[in-house]
Amino acid sequence: MGIGEYEIISDTYKSIPVEYYVEKKYAPYAKDIFGDTPEMLAFFSKITGIEYPWSKYAQIVGRDYISGAMENTTAVIHGEQAYQMPGQLIDENRHESTIAHEAFHHWFGNIVTTESWSNLTVNESFANYSEYLWLEHKYGKEEADAHLFKDTKAYKDGQNYDKHLVRFYYADKEDMFDAVSYNKGGAILHMLRNYLGDAAFYEGLHKYLTDNQYGTGEAHQFRLALESVSGKDLNWFFNQWYFNSGHPKLAVSYDYNKLRKTVTVNLYQTQNKEFKFPLAIDVFEGGKRTRHKVFVEGKDASFTFPYTKQPNLIQVNADGVLLCDINENKVLNDYIYQLQYAQNFAHKREAILEVAKKQDQKEAFNAIANALDDNFYKIRILALENINLINKFSKRNVIKKIESIAKNDPKTLVQAAAIETLGKLTEPELQPVFEKGLQSKSFAVLGKSLVAMYYVNKDLAIQKSKTLPLEVKKIIATPLTRIYLEENDDDELNFIAGNVMSGMFLSPNKKIQMLYKQAYEKISKSNNSEAIQNLTDDIVAKGIQYKQYNFNTVGINMLRQMIQMQKSSNPSNKVKNIEIIKTAMAKLID
Repeated sequence: MGIGEYEIISDTYKSIPVEYYVEKKYAPYAKDIFGDTPEMLAFFSKITGIEYPWSKYAQIVGRDYISGAMENTTAVIHGEQAYQMPGQLIDENRHESTIAHEAFHHWFGNIVTTESWSNLTVNESFANYSEYLWLEHKYGKEEADAHLFKDTKAYKDGQNYDKHLVRFYYADKEDMFDAVSYNKGGAILHMLRNYLGDAAFYEGLHKYLTDNQYGTGEAHQFRLALESVSGKDLNWFFNQWYFNSGHPKLAVSYDYNKLRKTVTVNLYQTQNKEFKFPLAIDVFEGGKRTRHKVFVEGKDASFTFPYTKQPNLIQVNADGVLLCDINENKVLNDYIYQLQYAQNFAHKREAILEVAKKQDQKEAFNAIANALDDNFYKIRILALENINLINKFSKRNVIKKIESIAKNDPKTLVQAAAIETLGKLTEPELQPVFEKGLQSKSFAVLGKSLVAMYYVNKDLAIQKSKTLPLEVKKIIATPLTRIYLEENDDDELNFIAGNVMSGMFLSPNKKIQMLYKQAYEKISKSNNSEAIQNLTDDIVAKGIQYKQYNFNTVGINMLRQMIQMQKSSNPSNKVKNIEIIKTAMAKLID
C-alpha cells in the first residue's frame, strides 16, 4: 500500500494500462524516468516467449525505502532515488537499469519464484542479467559490456570468493542478497548464454518458465530446461558455477615459433580448484583480427595458432565473457595496440589505465589523446580523466581538442569530464569555456564548471553557486562541497551537513568519500550549532533507516568521535554542541 499525494501518469503496453505514481513535483518528468517501461515489457515478452501475463503494470516511488526497489507483482515500488530532474536526465537516467530489473522479475520471481532462499539465483541473477540484456537491446553491446564490467568488479572487490551461488547454509536470509546472487549470478548467465547461443538460451528460459509457471523453481530445474532444448549435458557448468565458489585465475604466457610461424598460448590456473570453460583468444596481425574459440580443460592448457606475420597482440578472453582474473606480462606497446584495436570495454579500459602510467613517453600520451575520439563515450570519459596535461605548453593542440569536446560532445557526461580536465590547468583564458558550462542544462556540466571556474574566477563561481535553487544545489552537492570547504565558507556548513552521510557511505567513489569525511571532521570541530544539528539528525536518520546493516552502531561511533573533536577544538558553543550530539546518540542507543 502506497499512501501520499501522488500524481498518476498513464501509459500503455498493448491494451494493458501502465501507470507511474509520483509526487506532483515529478509528474512532468515521470515519462522521462519510467517511459521505457512499455518497451521493456515488449522486449522481455519477446525473449522469454511469454507475453506479460497480468492485467496492469504500475510503479510507485516511496520515500525512505531502503531496498532500492521491490518487484511486487503489478505494483513495483521504487526508492526515492528514482526521482530525477531534467538536468540529471539529460546526462543519464541513473535508475533505468533498476526499472528493467524489476520489470524482468515479473517473469523470474513472479511467474516462477525461488523454491528457497538457497536458490535465490533463479530470481536475482536473472533480474541482474536483464539489465545487461536491456542495455544491449536499447543502446548496444558496448554499453552493456561496460555495465557487466562494473558488476563483476563489484563482485571481485567484495568478500565473495568462497561463496557458492546456490547456498544451503547461511546465517540470515539477508545474507543471500549479495554480489554473488546478483552480480556474479548475472555474469554466469552471460557465460551460459554465450556457450549455448541465443536461440537455445532463450528457448531454455521459455521452457523453465512454462514448466514451472505460477509455482517455484530451483537451479536444477533451470539446468534441466536448458539441457532439454540444447541436447547438452550442463552438469559440469552448474557444478562449478552454481554449486561451487570462486572463478579462474589465469597466468598467461606465449611461445613464438618463427620458423613454423605459430604462437602457443599457455594458460595455467593458479587458484586451488580447477575450472573448465570455453574461451575466446584473438590474434592481431596489423589491423587484422583472427578469433580462435577453444575449450580449456585442466589446470595447465596450451593452444597453438598459425600466423602470417609476427602478431602485434594476443588477447585472451577477447570477448570478455569469462568471469576470471588474468595475469600476463604485457609491455607499453601491447597496451597501446590494445587500446586502439581491442573490442571489449574491459580491455580498452585496462589499456587506458596502463598507458596512462607512462605518459612521459610521447607515444603513450598520443595514445590517450587518440582515445578522446573513441566511438564509445565511456572510453572518451576515461581518456579525459587520465590524460596528463602538466606540460601544457607542449600540448596546446590536445588542449584545444578538449575545449571542443567540452563545448560540442554529444554526451553531456563527456562534456563534464572535459571541463573537469581543463579545470585542472587553472588557466584564466579557459574562463569562456566554463562560463558556457555554467549555462548548461546538464547538472553534471554545471557542477564541473563551477569547480573549474572557482580556480580562475573565484568570485564568479561563488556568486553563481549562491544563486542556485536549493533543489539544484542538493543535486550538485559534491562540487559545491568541494568549493565551500576550500573557501572555508562556514555559512554553507548547514547545507554541507545534509549531504555528509550519503557522500561518506553511499557513494562508491573513494574521492567523494574522502571529501565528505573532510566535511564531517570540519563540521564536528566547528562552532556552528545548526550544522551540527543537521549532521546529527542525518546520522540518526541513516542509523535508523539502515539499522538492519548495523548502521546504528556506525552512527553511535561517529557521534562519539564528534564529542571528542568538540572537546579538542574547544569552540565557544562547545557545551551546547555536545548536548546536541548526546541527544542524538540517545536516539540510536534506544
